[in-house]
Amino acid sequence: MSNSNLSSRDAAVVWHPFTQHQIEPISIPIASGKGAYLVDTDGKKYIDAISSWWVNIHGHGHPYLAQKVYEQALLLEQVIFAGFTHEPAIRLSERLLSHLPPNFERVFFSDNGSTAVEVAIKMALQFFHNQGNTKRRKILAFADAYHGDTFGAMSLGAPSSFNAPFQDMLFEVEFLPSPQDTQACLAAMSSLNADDYAAFIFEPLIQGAGGMKMYEASTLDALIRMAHEKDMLCIADEIMTGFGRTGKWFAMDYLAEKPDIACFSKGLTGGMMAMGLTLCSDSLFKSFLSEDRKKTLFHSHSFTANPLACAAANASLDLMEKEETWASIARVESRHRAFAATLKNHSILKNVRIQGTIIAMEIAVGEANGYLHSIRDKAYAYFIEQGILMRPLGNTIYILAPYCIEDEDLAYIYEKITAFAQELI
Repeated sequence: MSNSNLSSRDAAVVWHPFTQHQIEPISIPIASGKGAYLVDTDGKKYIDAISSWWVNIHGHGHPYLAQKVYEQALLLEQVIFAGFTHEPAIRLSERLLSHLPPNFERVFFSDNGSTAVEVAIKMALQFFHNQGNTKRRKILAFADAYHGDTFGAMSLGAPSSFNAPFQDMLFEVEFLPSPQDTQACLAAMSSLNADDYAAFIFEPLIQGAGGMKMYEASTLDALIRMAHEKDMLCIADEIMTGFGRTGKWFAMDYLAEKPDIACFSKGLTGGMMAMGLTLCSDSLFKSFLSEDRKKTLFHSHSFTANPLACAAANASLDLMEKEETWASIARVESRHRAFAATLKNHSILKNVRIQGTIIAMEIAVGEANGYLHSIRDKAYAYFIEQGILMRPLGNTIYILAPYCIEDEDLAYIYEKITAFAQELI
């Protein structure tokens, strides 16, 4: 069926995420995907330069991932995870923990990034509550933070257009200055009354939805050290940064100081299935052990540790453990750095920054930076017309492609970025 027919049917019945249907164009029907490409129902190809919202780290239609999910579906597609377990979940937990710092020893399963964050916050708050400490109820986060769209996760995001209608309904969170302003951020952390705070949550090294804002590992090390001195639990939101995105397995691998809790999703299953994980230490887990059932962590999802999602995650780890995957990650970063060098004195494309496979920059056209910057729609439409799926964060454009993307496709994206900027001069 043609694009126009499917788009009109879609427009009649579907409400899309992060979409203002009054002013945004109709949605493009996608029929298939292969590698770094998406193909619409009219046969037009699009380079998926953002890994379909940062999830498809190995590309679309990967036969190995599909085969492993198929094999699992023939054995066990779903079972309640309260009182039952299964090999794919145990194997995934064991394997993932082997790639993490040794203080991580327990894995809690959920459904997506937002819920992984919700679990982390509940763990931190209840950790103190179970000990009879009812004063530590505040959470600390960064300015420009984004941790998801459920109510708890929204509370952790700095006030913005994402959560503006709900501000008076969110729980108490305080925000440090941007970690890009190291001195102000450290001074603010130093001045806090330690007895009030349960946890400090952060996106390590890169604040994604806040504009791909990158900051130094040394700054985060100092903040974690100070937080630990104040007996706060530290939570790493690795939902976007995990599984090779930053050039290492996890962004926390760049840190000397390690978090107490970590959240994973997105690249976890290679984009095949929805899944979230929250990991913590064995000592934190043991703080919930009691003869009193009221000290249980009361959190669950119907599809907790879904065997199909676990099979997809295990298959994705198989691919992550291959040398060729890390060679591709290094190749993509190298290509980004070569492109960045050509923009050193560009009049429109400013503040070019790179972390692993991620490159970002601002389109400097006179207005203040921000998610609702007017250039966003023009840029999005331009790149779609050129056969590239990019989803600018206001005037911030970025590439966060599957690791399998070819050099020729990267070169084409770079060419179109510079061509778009040239049109604005």
